[in-house]
Amino acid sequence: MKSIVVLISGGGTNLQAVIDEIHNTDEPGQISAVISNKADAYGLQRAQQADIATHVFTFQKGGSREAFDREIMNQIDEYKPDLVVLAGYMRILSPEFVNHYMGRMINIHPSLLPEFKGLHTHQRALDAKVPYHGASVHFVTPELDDGPVIIQGKVPVEASDTAESLQKKVHVQEHVIYPTAIKWFCHDRLCMLDGKAYLDNKELDSAGNPIST
Repeated sequence: MKSIVVLISGGGTNLQAVIDEIHNTDEPGQISAVISNKADAYGLQRAQQADIATHVFTFQKGGSREAFDREIMNQIDEYKPDLVVLAGYMRILSPEFVNHYMGRMINIHPSLLPEFKGLHTHQRALDAKVPYHGASVHFVTPELDDGPVIIQGKVPVEASDTAESLQKKVHVQEHVIYPTAIKWFCHDRLCMLDGKAYLDNKELDSAGNPIST
């Protein structure tokens, strides 16, 4: 059974998808704890309703980011996690934190990486008039939103779309692809090696597709 620790900052809809698809099923993974940097994050209530341990760490202005991350690392490591899942965790992680969990920490980003790294992805997709938008699950590396992609979910961008409507469509994809990637990891099908993602021993390309040899 794989031990999973989830980090959140907000509502926790992706956390809920993981609870429903993995934690509350016979999949070989259990969420050991949910950690938030916001005491009022609704995702904490989702975790408590599922009898999952919760912890809150609040960053103090003027404090050290490295010291804050080290405090969270110490808490995470008590659960001996096989996988750390970032589910709407809105803090940029220190290099020490990322390196500590390299190859066993994943994130979901609301764009088809490498397009639209960072914030406000839905509006940026509209402004760029791209035909498709979506979400990407990727391994976390020190550079923001730059780790190898595991899986993507794609949605068409319609002329009538707003940032809000696009976000809703992308959320539907997120709630499918994030549990899928975590299941792969729990079944020992997914790994990161030499900065590349592999599924069933096949290297994945920048869109999460197996590279044919």
